[in-house]
Amino acid sequence: MSPVSPVGTVLTIAGLTLREASRRKVLWALAGLTVALLVLSAWGFSRVAAESAEFVTLTSGQARLVASQLLNLVMFGMSLIAALGTAFLAGPTLAGETESGIALAVLARPVRRSAVLLGKWLGLVAFGTGFVVIAGLAQFLVVLWTVDYWPPQPVAALALLAGQTVVLLTLGVLLSTVISPMASGVIAVGLFGATWIAGVVGGIGQALGNDGVARIGTISRMLLPTDGLWRGAMHNLQDLSALAQFGQGMEGFPFLSEAPLTYGYLVWAGVWVAMVWGLAAVSLRRRDL
Repeated sequence: MSPVSPVGTVLTIAGLTLREASRRKVLWALAGLTVALLVLSAWGFSRVAAESAEFVTLTSGQARLVASQLLNLVMFGMSLIAALGTAFLAGPTLAGETESGIALAVLARPVRRSAVLLGKWLGLVAFGTGFVVIAGLAQFLVVLWTVDYWPPQPVAALALLAGQTVVLLTLGVLLSTVISPMASGVIAVGLFGATWIAGVVGGIGQALGNDGVARIGTISRMLLPTDGLWRGAMHNLQDLSALAQFGQGMEGFPFLSEAPLTYGYLVWAGVWVAMVWGLAAVSLRRRDL
């Protein structure tokens, strides 16, 4: 019987992880929350269309600006749903299997722990990325149907939102190697929210010309790139022509991003994921099962 190659092991574990994730109750919770968000956003965007068409209280440019800002708002809700789902899926990936003894049965065989970790991570990445793409496209279609607005760079926006999900699930995988599944999910989501709040505070500081407060957002986006990637996604979703016409004085608005991400920051986000994954591999190798 020929030995299984490391690549085959990784792909097999990734497929099993993806299948396991699709069977968890978290998937149904994600689906329910996503449907609820789509329905509520459809109603909200239809009201924007009604205000523009019937009461003529908004010009076409203002309507597009409002639509793009509301799209950023609902897409943040979707990214939060994805964060909750991936964080609480990443937690049981290793911590749950270690506590139940499943990991001991798998890792007792001549299989590298790093290969198991990589397979599980790839399975979670496929799940999280697929969710973001499907839910994001559904939201774009809702906006197109209700207010006839299509974001200027939807592919780039979805790619950055998927990157945000990858960052958070990688953090969740690291935490799952040292603490319980529930605790790892709570901490990951808590850090996600804290980083977003720090980004809002930094934006307010920038709008007020306070460099010390603005630095809070910059530092937080370096420590955990979720908020930085989110702001890049917002920039790709908003109508830049309408923003240029009506966006003066809105620098501190939490659902507005005036500048695109730099290539240097995108490289840093990739390096961050690699470093955190490496720490997870080291932690798993040293952990007693």
